[in-house]
Amino acid sequence: MGRGDGSGRRVSPEGADDTGAGILHVDMDAFYASVEVLDDPSLRGKPLIVGGMEGRGVVSSASYEARRYGVRSAMPVGQALRLCPTATVVPPHFERYLDLSGQVMDIFHEITPLVEPLSIDEAFLDVRGARRLWGPPARIAGMLRTRVHERTGLTCSVGAAATKHVAKIASTMSKPDGLLIVAEPDTEAFLAPLSVRTIWGIGPKTAEALEARAIRTVQDILDTPPPVLVRVLGPVGADRIARLARGEDAREVEPERIEKSVGHEETFRTDIADSRVLRAELRRLADRVGARLRQAGWEAGTVSIKIRYADFTTLTRAQTLPEPTAVGQRIGEAALELFDALDRPLPVRLVGVRTEKLRAAGSGGLALWDDDEEWRQVEGALDDAASRFGAGAVTRAAFLGPSRDVGGVTHHPPRRRESR
Repeated sequence: MGRGDGSGRRVSPEGADDTGAGILHVDMDAFYASVEVLDDPSLRGKPLIVGGMEGRGVVSSASYEARRYGVRSAMPVGQALRLCPTATVVPPHFERYLDLSGQVMDIFHEITPLVEPLSIDEAFLDVRGARRLWGPPARIAGMLRTRVHERTGLTCSVGAAATKHVAKIASTMSKPDGLLIVAEPDTEAFLAPLSVRTIWGIGPKTAEALEARAIRTVQDILDTPPPVLVRVLGPVGADRIARLARGEDAREVEPERIEKSVGHEETFRTDIADSRVLRAELRRLADRVGARLRQAGWEAGTVSIKIRYADFTTLTRAQTLPEPTAVGQRIGEAALELFDALDRPLPVRLVGVRTEKLRAAGSGGLALWDDDEEWRQVEGALDDAASRFGAGAVTRAAFLGPSRDVGGVTHHPPRRRESR
């Protein structure tokens, strides 16, 4: 299996058999870091970390040069710099990433309407119906990679297989800037020598339990009596894992897949005990969540907050709203109500706001009385100003003044094409 640093990379030779390999998984290579290099070529070939530049910032992305030192996403930047002292650290530029993500997704949709975005930088494509227009899967994958590079300057890796599960494994193995094709008749032979940890749904603890029973490869799963798998994985899990080990995956590419939640988190550079600062940050995060909901045409039925204290104790609290909403003011009020109900024995390290139970805006019909109408108009005007002048052009008066001591990186940046 390919590693996150690009070692162990496998690619298919020219003319490789692509029989039945009509599902593509396309993954941009070290996306955030690659965008930074695109905009500043002097960074090319150097260890690069994208993340908070001081205090408790975390790594959002790292170049392959930095990954070879053990730097990984979500790692504290301080730890990353201890592993790779020569790395250059740059702050993330999410608006730029969103713009390029949108360009990449548009290219995907030129190939086929059956595109399932998984995140800002990866997607599944079903190209089985595109053969008459574009040719076989290998040709389509090559054309797609060429278009992405010519139009954006970025590289992507592609896995082509008969199922989503195998296509994603193949794209990971081909990184960076590679194409790996697994013909449908070759699926079991491809999977057999791989670690059990490559199978979707097998996390570290499950893998340890399997490996303790000498079940280390996919072939070992196939050779293990079903009752043994049931004891480790349970009946449902054992059946699912056995099917995946045989290359069976009934999941289709879902272009209209719905996002389950929308949220933002911020980590403070120093622990904060001041309730006014904490409340202001929650309000800020709620406004950002509301803007994302409106941009995607959704409303949320539940609001939750996440609070992490100085000792790393983490609490989450949730509230179901009387009516689903995309109004940041309403989301913020719910978040503050949850926050005010908490005992706060220690200063706070991290705060987050998340919305769930999403539905299409207006799908519940019109209420007789809309308590949020005025705020809806205000936030609509803010959305318009942001689209014309950029995010942050207009903001709450409470957010003005000296910059706050936060250095967090958004864990769930907004996506240009919200179809997940």
